[in-house]
Amino acid sequence: MRAPELPHPHRVPLLASMLAIAAGVVWSFGAVTARKADDTDAFQYLLWRSIGIIVVIEVIALVRHRPPVTPPAFRTDRLMLLACGCLLLASIAFVYAIKNTAPANAAFLASITPLTAVLLAKLVLGERLTRVTIVALAVALVGLCITVVGDVEAGNMVGNVAALLASLGFAGYTVCLRLDTRRNWSPVLPGYAVIMIGICAVVTVVNGRTFVPPPADIALALLHGGVFIVVGTLLFNHATRQIPAVALAVFAQSETVFVPVWAFLFLNDDPTTTSLIGGVVIALAVIGKAVVDARWPPATAPTSVAPVVVP
Repeated sequence: MRAPELPHPHRVPLLASMLAIAAGVVWSFGAVTARKADDTDAFQYLLWRSIGIIVVIEVIALVRHRPPVTPPAFRTDRLMLLACGCLLLASIAFVYAIKNTAPANAAFLASITPLTAVLLAKLVLGERLTRVTIVALAVALVGLCITVVGDVEAGNMVGNVAALLASLGFAGYTVCLRLDTRRNWSPVLPGYAVIMIGICAVVTVVNGRTFVPPPADIALALLHGGVFIVVGTLLFNHATRQIPAVALAVFAQSETVFVPVWAFLFLNDDPTTTSLIGGVVIALAVIGKAVVDARWPPATAPTSVAPVVVP
């Protein structure tokens, strides 16, 4: 099947742009539900969140009279399983970060995914690093240092490291997609959720925790997986049909913007000054690279990697 043609890089459809922005906003609510479920650890929460993902995706497939989505994730090859593993790492690390550091920090540090993906693409795919990319990486590194410096004495460094691991996982998933752009990657979401349930179940047993935490926390986890992740992903996937990767890198930052907003409104979490400054620097690095890349002539434009923001 021929891939849909993307619009001219300077003409991004308004509706598709709004869908991409809305996807980030929907995803951003997950930080609130993860933090509100304070009677569950990260693995209990992820177990129920994964159940929500699988149930909703399979119900949607059933309503559309389509075959189950989950099994194909385990019937293909190692690349599909590697993609599932990358999302597995990203999800565990991000939720752990949300529960162990400020939501703003977790969002800011994970937002370097587009730049991490470009660097990983250089190592795995041999794609060249342009001067624009090198400058963007340097600026993002400065923002990263500013963001975490305020947490050195607060004891939140483990959460910050987890957020960076989430970025690495998201970037790894992006590179997997780049290795086979014509493949149907839709089974990855429920596929990694199945693996997540198995791992979280084992960890929960080893830690002597219950599979049935308070009903309120279960509801929050199901809401996060079945609504925020699935709906956000559907919106984002629809937007990718009409928006180039460089524009997506900008629009996906809506998640980074709104996580601190919801944390302030619903969690009374006031980000530190260093966290906000560092987050702004990181956002400028990501958005700046996307905007500069978009201005290159198509024949000489550096290869861009679409951001993957599936927390």
